[in-house]
Amino acid sequence: MRSSPKRLPALLLGTALIAGVLGIGTIASAAATDSGPPPAVAAAGAHSGHTMAASTRASGDDADGDGYIPAVPQVTGVTPSGASPPPRYFHEFQANCSVTHTAPDDPIVYPGQFGKSHDHTFMGNTSTDASSTTGSLYGGNTTCKAPADASAYWMPSLYKGEQKILPVGPQVIYYKAGVTDYTSVRPFPKGLRFVVGDPMQSPDQFRGHKGFVEGWECGDSFFNVDFPASCPSRPDVQLNIRFQAPSCWNGLYLDTPDHKSHMAYPVVKPGTNDNMCPASHPVALPMIEFKMAWPVNGDMSQVRLASGRGHSFHYDFFNAWEERTLKAMVDHCIVGGLQCDPRGYDQNNPARGAVLNAEYRLP
Repeated sequence: MRSSPKRLPALLLGTALIAGVLGIGTIASAAATDSGPPPAVAAAGAHSGHTMAASTRASGDDADGDGYIPAVPQVTGVTPSGASPPPRYFHEFQANCSVTHTAPDDPIVYPGQFGKSHDHTFMGNTSTDASSTTGSLYGGNTTCKAPADASAYWMPSLYKGEQKILPVGPQVIYYKAGVTDYTSVRPFPKGLRFVVGDPMQSPDQFRGHKGFVEGWECGDSFFNVDFPASCPSRPDVQLNIRFQAPSCWNGLYLDTPDHKSHMAYPVVKPGTNDNMCPASHPVALPMIEFKMAWPVNGDMSQVRLASGRGHSFHYDFFNAWEERTLKAMVDHCIVGGLQCDPRGYDQNNPARGAVLNAEYRLP
């Protein structure tokens, strides 16, 4: 029999539920399209179709629908590492993944509820939809360069006027060390999922978010909380954003009702400039960083996200890596202090070799 999980503080759940009441909305059509915004985003700045409220729907991974998905096994007895290994400027690898499709679905926030979310742009696993589970994603087809990465990555779709704009080609998704002791980073557990950012966040909350990196940018315009008023009208100019995810895990749950509380950002070690995981979330995992680019420039006054203005940007991650491959990449590139491409190869350290072969598979 499943044990009762440790509940989130009442204030946290209460806040999430209130936000859900304010943010609940639906999309008129569940069909995936490549042009035209859903009715729910017709007004710029409006938000609908996404809520961070507690789960109220059972799913393939959460049979009782309480929002808690326990890790099996749970990771306990871990103390956050405060060690300072030999400094390495880089400890990362890339997971380059292309767009697969768009749909008003979100298998984390609205599991099994087709068409209830605002429109999302999906990358990685080609099958991702409202009904996706760990089992349905694992081993599936993917647009990531490494076939072993069947994970699902998604974010609100971007529009310019009535046209949906999709990123072109492989997008850069970094897997980095978020803590100073990069040797303590371990692979994501199978089935881990979380939401980064919040579609309901204010401009100030977006700018002050721990995952904020340079904000919206194009041309020579940087650190924008909202979309720049204009971008140079040149073929080489795109709209970009970088945003980092929390990288410390509590070791207990693959998901929680607010889709965030099982994860935390690193904290500063007292008396130093070092980053370490907090005691509440002692397990160091890779820090994901989205580095997205949309082929849009010129007059940006009609640019918006399906979730609203630029400060509503957020994204979701659902891990479905093949375990041996992910561990090999983490150990070689992050723990090994290298700057790796999607093959696990650091061109500045060629003698260290590559993790994957020419087909991006483990030899």
